[in-house]
Amino acid sequence: MSRVEAESVSSANGNSSLFYPHSVEIIAGELSASSTGDLTLGQLFKHATADGTSVGETNIDVTKLLPVPLVLSFNNLTYSVRVRRKLPLLGFSAAGGGGLTKKLLNDISGEARDGEILAVLGASGSGKSTLIDALANRIAKGSLQGNITINDDIFSSRMLKAISAYVMQHDLLFPMLTVEESLMFAAEFRLPRTLSKSNKKTRVQALIEQLGLRNAAKTVIGDQGHQGVSGGERRRVSIGIDIIHDPIVLFLDEPTSGLDSTSAFMIVKALQRIAQSGSIVIMSVHQPSYRILGSVDRLIILSRGRTVYSGLTTNMSLYLSDFGHPIPENENKIEFALDLIWELEESLEGTKSLVEFNKSWQRRNSEPDRQISSLKEAISISISRGKLVSGVTIDAGSTSMVPTFANSVWKEITVLSIRSIRNSRRMPEVFGIRLAAVLLTGLILSSIFWQLDNSPKGVQKRLGYFVFAMSTTFYTCTDAFAGFLLERYIFVRETAYNSYRRLSYVISNALVALPGLIVLAFAFSTTTFWTIGLKGGFFGFLFYFLIIFASFWSGSSLVTFISGVIPHLRLGYPIIVAILAIFLLFSGFFINRDQIPTYWIWFHYVSLIKYPYEAVLRNELDNRTECFVRGIQIFDGTPLEAVSDAMKVRLLQSLSDTLGTSEITSSTCLTTGVDVLMKQGISDLSKWDCFLITLAWGLFFRVLFYFSLLFGSKNKRT
Repeated sequence: MSRVEAESVSSANGNSSLFYPHSVEIIAGELSASSTGDLTLGQLFKHATADGTSVGETNIDVTKLLPVPLVLSFNNLTYSVRVRRKLPLLGFSAAGGGGLTKKLLNDISGEARDGEILAVLGASGSGKSTLIDALANRIAKGSLQGNITINDDIFSSRMLKAISAYVMQHDLLFPMLTVEESLMFAAEFRLPRTLSKSNKKTRVQALIEQLGLRNAAKTVIGDQGHQGVSGGERRRVSIGIDIIHDPIVLFLDEPTSGLDSTSAFMIVKALQRIAQSGSIVIMSVHQPSYRILGSVDRLIILSRGRTVYSGLTTNMSLYLSDFGHPIPENENKIEFALDLIWELEESLEGTKSLVEFNKSWQRRNSEPDRQISSLKEAISISISRGKLVSGVTIDAGSTSMVPTFANSVWKEITVLSIRSIRNSRRMPEVFGIRLAAVLLTGLILSSIFWQLDNSPKGVQKRLGYFVFAMSTTFYTCTDAFAGFLLERYIFVRETAYNSYRRLSYVISNALVALPGLIVLAFAFSTTTFWTIGLKGGFFGFLFYFLIIFASFWSGSSLVTFISGVIPHLRLGYPIIVAILAIFLLFSGFFINRDQIPTYWIWFHYVSLIKYPYEAVLRNELDNRTECFVRGIQIFDGTPLEAVSDAMKVRLLQSLSDTLGTSEITSSTCLTTGVDVLMKQGISDLSKWDCFLITLAWGLFFRVLFYFSLLFGSKNKRT
């Protein structure tokens, strides 16, 4: 295995781009020297410490090495999907063997070179985004036919992940972070740990200048409720986050979509500067303007998954002229070409003639091959010019060959937590509304169940209050569902290129949620405990607070797990409500455990509401000296409740004589708190057992959340 550590050198074209000591480990089998005389990466570069102090040098001056061109070639790419057939009467799609196969890509070939921009054009549905995904290895292995090479070497997906970046079509950013903060957090994730904080800041400042974001550096990104940067600036920030490590290959899915012509042009000019710094830039564009076209070096125009033109932008006019459709003077040649393609698509023959003409024209006008070096040497020179400022390594000693990460787990957790807290802190209204809802619910419950007494009605009210209070804590956690959905696509984008581990995100998500849950639990507990007249004094309140917190914790964990499994708002909320309703039904309040049918009893034991409900009942009633039914109170809630107290006393005397027991008077205790618990079927678990089980449920759902992200957030087409 070769290890490279390069220091800052100036790029040959003079662009302002800062480079730092960094390390890149490359699979020896993939980049092995073609001969014993080839230079290794370690021989090419001097080693450096984190502060840039040289600890060893070779006698080779890398600044005098000529640039070695990088060429990404793709040949005969074909990708098909099975189209679901619609059931004619029901009107919805269903999978089946009778479905048709549709080719989204059909024998696509072309190339992209460093220092140039390759633009993929075509109408909606032509296959632009599919081609970008294919080149960026976002199509599952086995689904894509053909081959993709860099400098004639077939590289692995791990290698591509290490040297490339992918910018999605939609801007996925934290709304309340500034431009500078967003890029700085990206630097913390992607740049190697050997770089000092000041060096990372310097890299961010250089990138801000390169992307033309200096005037917006201190402005928050913004969203629908908060004013922030413009659409074009948002798009440039999205690009900056993905290129913070200065990748060799950059893929962009319609980076100019939804922008005005000026903003779109500024995006392309920024991409042109990135390409000129030594990167291969490949992007899809729906319909570029004349100015954008002037910044693009190569074009691939698609029509229904097939290539109708592939070559230099400057050759487009000659190509159409040779096809018999010369471009009129002062006509936008791209608009003319797209209109021509649309007319051909509407004809009976379609674009078959243009596809065949493109193949023959390419053979007649193919560019002369220029000499290129091996991928090893090409990447070596790119690194010497300052590219690939990355801490990503590929471990050749691992059988799975999994890329490693720039930071340790604890560093990732710290950075993720700081970012989440900073973003949330600038939107206090979100937590404020949730806190207000909890306080309002507590106040309403306090007014309804004010100072409960030790009577049969007081017992029934306690039971009703506890089951409602425990279920309320779970229902107020449903906001966690929308919270993760907002971050989901950011998470997918960042973990796709190993910015951080999924485990780090899960732990950080839980840690950041804890302070808010503690505040909510304390607010609800203090609002209701003394006003309702619950028992146990200070220690009773302390346990009451703990079980409320445990309920918030397990409820939040459940909702977070469901958000990882069902990433759709309209589907998720009904499912959450249905699950909580079932938990409430089988909690033991509406129907005792002994009365639940055997085939449904398992629902009782998996009900999250069961355990906190039983815990607060034990905290309140598990006392043999506390009496809740005395003497004539036994008739409360029965038809005899309306008779006089004197008659009730005589009835008690008759009852005593009939039973042969000691005399039952008006003050005789007939039901203690322990008796109430027995009637409710609560006898197996102590309150601390219930508390620990509730906490364990929360931990269990966090573990499930991790696995849902591990297996359910694959960023590839099938």
